[in-house]
Amino acid sequence: MFKILDKTFIFFIIFLSFSNLYSNENLIEKLKDGEKIILIRHALAPGSGDPINFDLSDCSTQRNLNTEGIEQSKKIGSFFNKNNIPIDQVLSSEWCRCKDTAKHAFEKFKTFNALNSFFSEKFKKNQKSQMINLINFLNKWDDEKNLILVTHYVVILDITNQPVSSGEIVILDKNLNLIGTMLL
Repeated sequence: MFKILDKTFIFFIIFLSFSNLYSNENLIEKLKDGEKIILIRHALAPGSGDPINFDLSDCSTQRNLNTEGIEQSKKIGSFFNKNNIPIDQVLSSEWCRCKDTAKHAFEKFKTFNALNSFFSEKFKKNQKSQMINLINFLNKWDDEKNLILVTHYVVILDITNQPVSSGEIVILDKNLNLIGTMLL
C-alpha cells in the first residue's frame, strides 16, 4: 500500500515539475511576442506596510530590500535578459523597495506615482485617483515590446484580483486579462 502511495507521490511531483516548466516556457514565448503588461511585485523586503515615520524621500524610513530581495531582483533581470524578452520601458513606484527592485533587475527605470502603495491609512485616500491614472495610462499604452511595472501587492491585487508574493511576475494582455504568473 505504501509503495503505491510513494510511487503516486513521486509521479505527482514529477508531473508538477514538468507542468510548471512547460507553463513557464509557454509564458516566455508569449513574453517574447511582446505587447504584454508585466506587473512585478517588489522583491523581498521583510515586514509589511511601512513604519509610522515613513518618508517617501528617505529610504532609511522605509521597508527596504534585504540581501535575498536584492538577489531576487537580479534574478528577475537575468531572466528577462537570458530569454531576450523585449522591453519598451520599466516604470516603478516611488517607494525605495520598488525602485531598488527595478534598479537591480533592469538598471534603467522611471518612477510613476500611479504605482505607489495605498496599503497604509496615510495613502489610502490616493487609491481611487491612482488607479484611474494607471488604467488611463495602460489604455493609452501601445508598443510592440513589453511594459514592465514594478509595484506593490495592493496595486496588483486591485488590477488583477490576483494575490502575489514578493518578486512575483504577473503577465497581462493589453486588455488587462491575466495570461499567467511566474515566481522565479
